[in-house]
Formats: sequence, structure tokens, C-alpha cells
Amino acid sequence: MADKNVFISHYGKDDESVQSLKSLLSKNGYTLKNSSIDSTKPNDASNEDYIKSLLRDKMRWAGSAIVLIGPETHTREWVNWEIDLAYRLGKPIIGVFIQGAKDSDVPDSFQKYGDALVGWNSDKIIDAINGVYSGWSKVDGSPWESKLSSKREVC
Repeated sequence: MADKNVFISHYGKDDESVQSLKSLLSKNGYTLKNSSIDSTKPNDASNEDYIKSLLRDKMRWAGSAIVLIGPETHTREWVNWEIDLAYRLGKPIIGVFIQGAKDSDVPDSFQKYGDALVGWNSDKIIDAINGVYSGWSKVDGSPWESKLSSKREVC
């Protein structure tokens, strides 16, 4: 069984999908150690500077960032901020479409900085986390035609 330290960026109301992702990958021998704030370790802080400091520390600990993409994700300022942070910290950024998502739900920051975009498929998600898969797929599994043609590299 492999343990992976990740930060799962998500819209708060998609928390059930965070737990479903951990369960899906657990069935395939992967234990996700999620450092983000979710229902298993809630945080009621309201001070924006404190929240950002907390999230920075949690993101630094993670080996990669997973962005759960659902119908509301692209409208969430915090998700875009977390994607930008992951990019600044040089973390691989993997997008995973959740149930009910559409191609148009991909956040702008992810379109700029994302490394892989996959559907709800454990093999693809695991390959993306391991850096083996860096493709982009639409919700239906067909190839994504990105607005951006350059590949991101971290120096």
C-alpha cells in the first residue's frame, strides 16, 4: 500500500467527493494523506491572513495538489488561490472531475498551471499523482484541447 501526501483543493460543499476520492484510491492500494481542510478536520477560522498562513503550511507538506473540479469550483476564489499557491511552491497540480462536472467548470488558474486533468478514474488519478500521466481529458474522457500550448516546468 502506498501513502501519498496531498493537498486536495475543493469547494467546501464538495467535501463528500474528497472522502469518495480517498476511498476510491484506498481500494486500489493508495492511502491519501490529505493536508487540506475538510470535514475530517474542520477549521472555523475567519481571519484571511491566518487561513492563508495555515494553507501555505499544509501545501508545503504535500507532495502534490489535487483539485476536485465540480459545478461550482471555477467560481471559488479560495480554489484559485490554492492553485496559484501550489504553482508558486512547485507542486504538481492534478485536476479530477467529480460527478456533475462539465468541461466549463475548470478554474482559470488550473487552465494556466495544471499538470494533468482526468476523470473519476482511479488508474489515471494514481498515474497523475505519480507523475506518469500528464495528459488532459474532458469529462467524457476525450482529449482536452487547451487554450494554452506550453507545458509548465518548475525550475
